[in-house]
Amino acid sequence: MNDMRATAPARPGAHRVEPRDAHIDRLGIRLSATPPARPLVSLVLPVYNEAATIVANLRRLCSYMESLEEQYRWEVVLVDDGSTDQSGALVDAFARRHPRVRAFHHITNFGAGQAFKYAFRQCRGEYILTLDADLTYDVAHVATLLAKIVETRAKVVVASPYMRGGRVSNVPWTRKALSVCANRFLAATSESRLSTLTSMARVYDGRFLRSLNLRGSGLDILPEIIYKARLLGARIEEVPAHLDWGTLKPSRRRRTSSARLWRHTLRVVLSGFLFRPVIFFILPGLLMLVFATYVNAWVLEHFLLQFGRLSEYPLFFERASAAVAAAFASSPHTFIVGISSLMLAIQLLSLGVLALQSRNYFEEVFHLASAILRANNERQDGAERALDGAS
Repeated sequence: MNDMRATAPARPGAHRVEPRDAHIDRLGIRLSATPPARPLVSLVLPVYNEAATIVANLRRLCSYMESLEEQYRWEVVLVDDGSTDQSGALVDAFARRHPRVRAFHHITNFGAGQAFKYAFRQCRGEYILTLDADLTYDVAHVATLLAKIVETRAKVVVASPYMRGGRVSNVPWTRKALSVCANRFLAATSESRLSTLTSMARVYDGRFLRSLNLRGSGLDILPEIIYKARLLGARIEEVPAHLDWGTLKPSRRRRTSSARLWRHTLRVVLSGFLFRPVIFFILPGLLMLVFATYVNAWVLEHFLLQFGRLSEYPLFFERASAAVAAAFASSPHTFIVGISSLMLAIQLLSLGVLALQSRNYFEEVFHLASAILRANNERQDGAERALDGAS
């Protein structure tokens, strides 16, 4: 709030005494009474059966964050998602020795999406940065992501190994091919210029992320966040990144590349449907309609040919009926294929129209719900600031 109190004019020749914490630029202009506060960054890592590497990776991450302390304050939020090895005990022990690290636990494996949603509710940072506990994206990406979101004031910044300047190392070719295809498919269905929608290494505007109502329970939460951010008109940026599986043990690398592969593929397809249902119904319906038109043109040609031959029928309708019967008898498969393809085309187009209507209804409800949630969050933040001020 602007200070509206009047101040007495200074006497000629008098020197104005600035507060000791004031900042003066080279032109002698007073900039502020206090230096700008360093933003708080919350780093979120879901943990599942990472006992072999989690302690070393956390030490590496914390050491790197200490090198950024002149720019940022930071905290680490860990969620052990029902690990069956010693990961839970190890992160608890690490958190006890490091006050900036907090560890939470799921009693069973709910999936990365549930771990993220729980962690987001615990984060206090102005920026929320997510990483894989394996650190397949090097910790140096943290500074790159934070610099980008500060510079552009974006709501989401994604680390992309598939954009120009990014690269992929030590990833099995089947996994790499699947990932490339999945991201290109999602980019096409979402009408996005992003080259990667499934990267776990990304940073969010904390206030914006907490205003989203997220439902994904697995890795499908990653494209879901992008989709809902686009619905709200949020700015989304990406930076080139290096995805390196060289730090993974061979057994872990094989498990990661093969486990739940079909389930992940299905979720990618469903995410694409959420982005753009027209691709699944209207485009196939139009293609089927073209095919049905071609086949039924042949049906019409057979009918006209038989109609010309059956001159013994004096009445038009009798002659037309006999022509249809004769054409069907000569080429029954043409009639069956033509009628079936036409019915299928009509059904696909109808489903496409219904899907578009449902998507429009969803977007309207989502905008309304997001506005209500944002207002409630602002009201709650105001009440907490009032209580802090009273105390």
